[in-house]
Amino acid sequence: MASLREPAAWPSGAEQRCCRAGDPGGHQSGAGSCSPGAGLPALIAALAYCYLQDRLSKEDALLEAARINNVSEINRLLQEGADVNTRHKLGWTALMVAAISRNSSVVKALLTANADPNLGDDFSSVYEIAKEKGLHSLEVLVTREDDFSNRLNIRANFKGCTALHYAVLADDYLTVKLLLDAGANPLQKNEMGHTPLDYAREGEVMNLLRAAEAKFQEEQRRREVEERRRFPLEQRLREHIIGQENAIATVGAAIRRKENGWYDEEHPLVFLFLGSSGIGKTELAKQTAKYIHKDIKKGFIRLDMSEFQERHEVAKFIGSPPGYVGHEEGGQLTKKLRQCPNAVVLFDEVDKAHPDVLTIMLQLFDEGRLTDGKGKTIDCKDAIFIMTSNVASEEIAEHALQLRQEAMEMSKKRIAENLDDVQMTDKITISKKFKEKVIRPILKAHFRRDEFLGRINEIVYFLPFCHSELIQLVNKELSFWAKKAKARHNITLLWDREVMDVLADGYNLHYGARSIKHEVERRVVNQLAAAYEQDLLPRGCTLRITVEDSDKQLLKTTEGTEKSKAPTLRLEIVEKDSKARKLEIQAPLNPENITYFL
Repeated sequence: MASLREPAAWPSGAEQRCCRAGDPGGHQSGAGSCSPGAGLPALIAALAYCYLQDRLSKEDALLEAARINNVSEINRLLQEGADVNTRHKLGWTALMVAAISRNSSVVKALLTANADPNLGDDFSSVYEIAKEKGLHSLEVLVTREDDFSNRLNIRANFKGCTALHYAVLADDYLTVKLLLDAGANPLQKNEMGHTPLDYAREGEVMNLLRAAEAKFQEEQRRREVEERRRFPLEQRLREHIIGQENAIATVGAAIRRKENGWYDEEHPLVFLFLGSSGIGKTELAKQTAKYIHKDIKKGFIRLDMSEFQERHEVAKFIGSPPGYVGHEEGGQLTKKLRQCPNAVVLFDEVDKAHPDVLTIMLQLFDEGRLTDGKGKTIDCKDAIFIMTSNVASEEIAEHALQLRQEAMEMSKKRIAENLDDVQMTDKITISKKFKEKVIRPILKAHFRRDEFLGRINEIVYFLPFCHSELIQLVNKELSFWAKKAKARHNITLLWDREVMDVLADGYNLHYGARSIKHEVERRVVNQLAAAYEQDLLPRGCTLRITVEDSDKQLLKTTEGTEKSKAPTLRLEIVEKDSKARKLEIQAPLNPENITYFL
């Protein structure tokens, strides 16, 4: 806005200083020649400039050359390997310096060298930077004016401003056009939420920006549509979520309706994720936010509802009313929603929240707006709200296991009858009858409000993992530790299918994927750590995880009998001749066997 400018005519003081110093880039006063009396000062200034360039790093010299419009020096420094996107210690880049200084020739040279036109400035205001860097504000002010520009309001916040923002502030049509042609985003906002157009004066620059915004929006929409067509949400989610096909399909269909305009614009999209702990509910919410928002930090809001179990904690949710402690701080939800009104909001373990908090959430889901403690209304109709709960998780798990058992028996029967259309599958679907007769009464008894449940667009059911999915989980966890072993100790870790079967037996229905994680840590990682501590692992070796006395019989049990003892996993070093040598790892002392003397 106008507050960011000081009414001063070009050329700036910086340019005038360059003229007086006899800038090697070609800036001269008058008709292009200096008077005889000015020869000695000009020579001294030139020598001082050369001395300064020798002492500066390439990156510092690049910033200085951008300021004084020295294109030849820019090209030389870039050829010598200077980083074109380097930042000043206070936050700005050479492209920003050239843009605010109206040095379009330097802007062109930097863009040709692949300078990023969409980098945001890390400089906020003089006083904020002084506080952050531990400097005196006068030192920051002098540096900002000398190295960047002396025409900007020292109290204004410039955090996140791009080179395009600065070119618009300088009202430089040529530089603005160069930046836009190089891919500068005319819709990019700074920390204050302003686009370059917000700072434009009436005239050519404003018209150029308006046309660029319309073109950019159309191209962006076309790219997004094409990307969604080639790489659908369901496909992206499957890369991070194991199993839960029905949950992924339900969420993907709802998001697709919203993205393509086939949704109720007066109400936000609301999900309730049901299932036991560690089964992928939170991860699915995170990945959905990552798909929708590039800036995941602002685009994903997570609130642990176990922190809102008491009535007075409603104030933490929307902020304290006037006159109460914490009024100025705002609420945890309202503060974040104001920054990103179309965020993905996760209410984790919503069943633990106080009924008064649920009343506020009902208003949020019903009207798509929320009034904070200060009386300000936040419109969030475009937000996506996801609630997770462990309510009815036992019933869902037991029903899913029963369906899976029935499907397995049906498959065995068809095999026995030698039918051709036998399909061995772990995929099952929760019936509508079960949802209405079993789950809904449980939810109604817990939340005690039909209108609350009525505002939920989709209730998504997360089912226990089947065996094939457990194998994927085990493989994922072992791969995680194999990657760490390679990066930290240059150790190659190998395993076979039999090991994964053994570890999959550690699955606990109540703890989900976390039980597999703990099983791998307990049975494999503990051995690795003990072997490393006892200096049994040469750097660069290859380790194989195997099943003790593996004859493929350990995993086989007759129907109706249980395994007397769980198979033991061991570590072997694979020698160069492909022979394996078992590691003799000494077991740590059991605390029960230690004698204490008083």
